[in-house]
Amino acid sequence: MSTKRYAVCGLSNRGLAAFVHPLMGLTGGRADGVLGYGGVSDDLSGSAQVVALVDSDPRRLDGFNAQLRAAGAAELPRYSPDAFDRMIDEAAPDAVIVTSPDSTHEAYIVAALARGVEVITEKPMVSSAAAARSVLAAERDSAAGVRVTHNLRYARTHREIKRMILGGAIGAVTRVTLDYHVDVRHGASYFTRWNRQRAHGGLAVHKCCHHFDLVTWLVGQEPVEIFGYGALNYYGPRSPHRPRVPAGPDGGGGADASAGPPTADPYLPGLRATGVVADGAGGQARTGLFGLPYAEQYPADRPMYIYDDAIDIEDTYSAVVAYAGGASLGYSIDFSSTWEGYRLGISGTHGSIEMLHGRGLDGEPLPGSDTIALAPLFGERSTVHVDAPSGEHAGADPEMRRDLFVGQSAESRELGLAASSLEGAWAVALGEGLWRSCVEHRPFTVAELLG
Repeated sequence: MSTKRYAVCGLSNRGLAAFVHPLMGLTGGRADGVLGYGGVSDDLSGSAQVVALVDSDPRRLDGFNAQLRAAGAAELPRYSPDAFDRMIDEAAPDAVIVTSPDSTHEAYIVAALARGVEVITEKPMVSSAAAARSVLAAERDSAAGVRVTHNLRYARTHREIKRMILGGAIGAVTRVTLDYHVDVRHGASYFTRWNRQRAHGGLAVHKCCHHFDLVTWLVGQEPVEIFGYGALNYYGPRSPHRPRVPAGPDGGGGADASAGPPTADPYLPGLRATGVVADGAGGQARTGLFGLPYAEQYPADRPMYIYDDAIDIEDTYSAVVAYAGGASLGYSIDFSSTWEGYRLGISGTHGSIEMLHGRGLDGEPLPGSDTIALAPLFGERSTVHVDAPSGEHAGADPEMRRDLFVGQSAESRELGLAASSLEGAWAVALGEGLWRSCVEHRPFTVAELLG
C-alpha cells in the first residue's frame, strides 16, 4: 500500500493525540477523560507518513523532536508559520492537516489550496463566517479540496440513528431537541484557554459547531436561520463562584485574583486534577498532553484565570435553528454542569427517536445512557442499546481516521459521514449566528453570514 505524505500545522494536544501519534505509529499515551483522549491504539503508519511539522512555538517543536530521539525515531523537519511555502517546496506533502487554534485555520487552508495541496482541518473549519467565505472561494479556485473532521458523525450511536432516519423509521424529520451539558471540570478548562475570547472564535463556534453539524447531518436538510440567547453565568469577573476577600472598612468586599487562583475557588480542585490549569502564582509553566511545553501560548507569568476580565464570551446558550426542508432544532448548552453529555430527541411524521448519552462527575455512565428509543407514531416502542467502543470520543476518532487515511468505507459513503467544506461552513455560520444573535437580539440567516 502506498503511503501519503502529510504535514501537520499546529502541534496542539488534539494534533498530537488524534493525528501525529496515530500516523507515526506512536501508540499509547495519557488517558484524559476531560479532554476526550483515551490511549491512542490505532497505527496508521502503513498508509500515512508525517513529513513536516508547522508551529509558532519552537520550544514545543524541539520538545517533540526530543521525544522522537529518545524513542529512537528520526526527527521531523520543523517550520514556523511564515515558512509555510518553503515547507511545501521542501517537504512536498500530499496534504496538510490543520490542528492549530481556530483563528489560525484560515491562513493555513487558503495557503495550501493556493498551492494545490489537499487539506484536512480540525473542526471548526475556521473561526468566523467571513473566514468560511474565504475558504470556500479559495477552494473554488483550486484543484485541491477541504475535508473537515466533524467526528461526532462517526459515533456508533449516531450512525445507528442516521440509519434509522434514512430507513424511514420516523418518516420525514420535523423537529429536533438537543440539550447539551459540559461538566464543571471540562467546562471550566475552556476558560483557562484561548477559547474564552471572541477574537479566537469563542465557544459558540468552537464547541457548538460540533452539535450544529451533527444535527444538520442527521436531519439531512440545509440550515437556513438561527436565533438565540446567551449569557456569561458561571465564569468571568461577575461569577457567583468567584472567591471574595473579607469585607473592608466600608463594609464592601471584592474579588481577589491578583495572585492567581485562590485555593477557595470551587473549580480549582477539578482543574488541577485534570492537569489543564497551571498555578500561575508559583510561576509554573503549563504543559499539555505528553508533557510538551506550552510556553508561548500560555506563559507562566500571564496565567489565565476563569474569573478574568478578559473573558468576553457566553457560557450558556439557547437557540432555535430553521432548516430548508421545514425541520427545526431547539438547542441548549451550558459549560458548568453536574454531568457531561446530552439528551437528543428527533420527531418525525411517523414517530420519534430519543437518546441519552452522559456520565456523572464520577465518570460512570448515567442510567440508560447510549440506549436509543424508537417510538413509531402508531406502533410499539422499542429500544436498542449501543455499546460505545474504546478509543477517543467513544470510538469516533479511530473510525474517522480510517476514513481519512486508509479509505472511505461503504458505510461512510452510505451515511455521508465525511464532512465537506460547505458543511463545515454551515456549522461555523450557525455558531457565529448564535453569538451574534445574543449580542444583537435578532435572527441571522446562513445566507447573510456566508454571502
